[in-house]
Amino acid sequence: MQWLVKAYAFLAAVPIIPFFIIYFSAKAATGNKKKAFRLAMDITTALLIGCVAVLFDMVFKSSFGIFGILLLLLIGGGLMGNLQHRTKGVLDLKRVTRAVWRLSFFMMSAMYILLMLIGIGQSFARV
Repeated sequence: MQWLVKAYAFLAAVPIIPFFIIYFSAKAATGNKKKAFRLAMDITTALLIGCVAVLFDMVFKSSFGIFGILLLLLIGGGLMGNLQHRTKGVLDLKRVTRAVWRLSFFMMSAMYILLMLIGIGQSFARV
């Protein structure tokens, strides 16, 4: 079990590397760029969520990171589900979940960059 935690920590430290590894592997296996990109996004999102949570905790000296991210995902799912129910009259949970998950990829990527820059700035300020 410890090796799984270490592997996750290694891959989550720099999430762009697993993204490209997954993308090029899936592209070679399927030959479909679109499916490969989506698969790489989906897997990298899980890594980004963990990494952003830890960065948030380190930058702001709190333990709210993962709970805040989960709260945002739940609120996003509720808003997307409400929007879909109002426009189509039917709620397709699989589609809402996929949309929230893929939108969270972009949100987590932006937060990763922002929190990484803030963390680097804080470490330079301490020196």
